[in-house]
Amino acid sequence: MSIIEVHNLDFSYNGETVLQDVNLAVAPQDYIAIIGPNGGGKTTLLKLILGLLKPDRGWVRVAGKLPQKASTSIGYVPQDVYLNTSFPVTAMDVVRMGMLDQKNRFSKQKTSWRKEVMAALERMEMAALAQEKIGMLSGGQRQRVFIARALVTKPKLLLLDEPTASIDTKGQMDLYRILKELNGEMTILMVSHDLMAISSHVKSVACVNKDLHYHDQAEITCDMLETMYPYSMEDVCPVELVAHGIPHRVLQDH
Repeated sequence: MSIIEVHNLDFSYNGETVLQDVNLAVAPQDYIAIIGPNGGGKTTLLKLILGLLKPDRGWVRVAGKLPQKASTSIGYVPQDVYLNTSFPVTAMDVVRMGMLDQKNRFSKQKTSWRKEVMAALERMEMAALAQEKIGMLSGGQRQRVFIARALVTKPKLLLLDEPTASIDTKGQMDLYRILKELNGEMTILMVSHDLMAISSHVKSVACVNKDLHYHDQAEITCDMLETMYPYSMEDVCPVELVAHGIPHRVLQDH
């Protein structure tokens, strides 16, 4: 059974088509990079899977349920996490926020929430900084705390929107290593512009630009990018692909 099913989905915003006739079936423990141009519908697709938006046509199911009824099975980290870094809140406090239920009450008693919060921080290698103020952490460390917040309810599906944005190279590599370990237990969908990460870490690729093309392998080719991006590939292949770390054998095939 697929953990995500998207069937004949259309979505428009203010009369403008954002996604059209999208179909997708995601197997458990897949690790998908979602690529495409700005405005192509990548983040919108995540929000439809989350149930934050409703399709104009078609449907979405997560673990066989409507997204709204599968919320406890989904962990989500948006591209922009709105958090006042000057507010005196610790990494532990931020992760505990992930345990709030829909009535804004903590879903676990004090005797159990601390153990689960620390377990989530441990998975993201942040347990040692549990009492640090969030504003004192680096960008990469804060991102790992936000992912720990998404993990604290033990989801089956993790959705990440540009998780490596504004993180230095070492922080990116540390994060990709941890995500690979997490993929052994859960399905991951990651919106990314980082082509090097796509070719080196994920298992498959979904190219989104109003419609969607799923590729059950991580290799990025110029043909794939030419289909999805609006500019001439003469400007991006091979120079841009090499700059992003795409293996030279990909370029030789084209």
